[in-house]
Amino acid sequence: MPDEVEDEVAEAVEEEAEADSVEALEARVAELEKELQYSAAEMVNVRQRARRERSEGMRYGGMSMALRMLPLVDSLEKALESSNGDESDALREGVRLTLEGAKAALKAEGVTQIEVDSTFDPTNMEAIATVPAPEGCEPGSVIEVVEVGYMYHDRVLRAARVIVAEGE
Repeated sequence: MPDEVEDEVAEAVEEEAEADSVEALEARVAELEKELQYSAAEMVNVRQRARRERSEGMRYGGMSMALRMLPLVDSLEKALESSNGDESDALREGVRLTLEGAKAALKAEGVTQIEVDSTFDPTNMEAIATVPAPEGCEPGSVIEVVEVGYMYHDRVLRAARVIVAEGE
């Protein structure tokens, strides 16, 4: 009889160990499935991020070159303005055509001039000075554009530098 009891106890212990082992394996399987779902979601995120970065790289890839071209455009505009009273019409015409060509090339690449209206907009303008508001002018309005600003598609390439009327 004692052998039968020992056999029953041994079987019970063995069944309990198998049940614990099955539960542990099921828990491990659930954990691994969860990790697999996280990995799959991360892969989707990586692909989307890479696609977005590639798209932005194509769209804004010429931004540094366009930024380097702006001083050239500024210089051509100053040369054209300074030659107003000169006798050299051929040189003036050459500078004007060069300036128009440079502006057309920049525009074709997505560079546009920032239109400055009467109200100061800090998202695409930089106030380099403030002056007391002249009569008939509201505080916060643009008095003078010192340097023209440019956009590259929907990003500010160079902020317009302006003088703003200050409030009282």
